[in-house]
Amino acid sequence: LQYTTTLKLLNNQFLISEIQSLDSQKIMLIMSIETSCDETAAAVIENGQIIHSNVVASQAEMHSKFGGIIPEMAAREHMINLIPVIDQALKISGATLKDIDAIGVTNGPGLAGSLLVGVNTAKGIAFPKNIPIQGINHLEGHIYASWLEENNPDTEFGFPILCLIASGGHSDLVLMNNHQEFKLIARTRDDAAGEAFDKGARILGLPYPGGPSIQKAAEDGCGENFHLPRPKINNSLDFSFSGLKTALIREVQQLKNLTTQNKNDLAYSFQEAITDTLIRNTLQAAEMHNVKGILIVGGVAANQRLREEIKNRAQLPLMIPKVKFCTDNAAMIGAAAFYRMQNNIVHEWDMDVIPNLSL
Repeated sequence: LQYTTTLKLLNNQFLISEIQSLDSQKIMLIMSIETSCDETAAAVIENGQIIHSNVVASQAEMHSKFGGIIPEMAAREHMINLIPVIDQALKISGATLKDIDAIGVTNGPGLAGSLLVGVNTAKGIAFPKNIPIQGINHLEGHIYASWLEENNPDTEFGFPILCLIASGGHSDLVLMNNHQEFKLIARTRDDAAGEAFDKGARILGLPYPGGPSIQKAAEDGCGENFHLPRPKINNSLDFSFSGLKTALIREVQQLKNLTTQNKNDLAYSFQEAITDTLIRNTLQAAEMHNVKGILIVGGVAANQRLREEIKNRAQLPLMIPKVKFCTDNAAMIGAAAFYRMQNNIVHEWDMDVIPNLSL
């Protein structure tokens, strides 16, 4: 009864990608699972690019009541949602477990409880069917979202490629020298860009999640009344957004009355400061490391101002995944799993979750 009720509720939350028919000439069909934070997701991916299904059950509405993610609640929701989501992904794809060549599952970084649900479910499915299973780094998944739907940055750009990973938990600059060869060259010293958006929205009394709320408010704002700083660390490409948050608090405190227009103007200036900082450091890193192209990935890559401005300022070939592939989803994990498994198809029965996993 609980399973049936849950599935009925989830049907209203599913975000399903365009579906392509299964190709009899497939090389590798991967089922992927993503539960690193507050999105329960499963997908069926062919050859790391062709999406047969991509199902996401969001917890955003539940967590918005608390102004942020409650880890224990997120883990419990994954336990309720994951099996129905997997069933839906298989049904949409037209595949069964007999057709699946391998399973890729996020095993870090992320919330420990949420990761455990995904990893243990994947093992429970893979073991009795003797299906190869591979743990996938969530950040690697964001990068490989750029390869979905027949995009090929490696052939269009060539390596090395600079990757900006901007999300709720990460603001990293990663040098990609080849498939599965990553080098971290800069990261955030404190708040990540997505986290800064959430905190900024809370300061302005805007709803969670903060990124979309600030973007919407900024549409009716201007930058003439407030100018917020662009954080910069001397002799480093690392990011730091905690000082920007403090500057926003001071502007709000100095106002006797925070009107709707004040909120919109501050949202505009806050968004400009974050996007300008991300773009500045990215373009500097690209020049320093003589890369052949740039990838902008992660949840913050869905921000329209960031997407528009980086396109205007970048002098190198640039690729940003579609918005639906920027936020957490399982298709990107399936893409990463395909490239990981090309030379290393193994049964990772001893795989464990690593909440602070790095590239």
